[in-house]
Amino acid sequence: MFPEYRDLISRLKNDDAHFSRLFDEHNELDQRIKNMEARIEHGTAAEIESLKKEKLRLKDQMHVVLKKAAEA
Repeated sequence: MFPEYRDLISRLKNDDAHFSRLFDEHNELDQRIKNMEARIEHGTAAEIESLKKEKLRLKDQMHVVLKKAAEA
């Protein structure tokens, strides 16, 4: 995710609590989705779709933070 911002992501994970929270939530959702799709964890198709939308919303928020930090 966002390979062009790899160094900036590392810095923001340590220095920006908001970004760090977004990053962690995104990763947690990603793992839950994978577990549901692999039938390790129970989830309906609708639940999985909802989690994917939430994951995308978090990714969009992270991208906004990354763009602002890159411009600064």
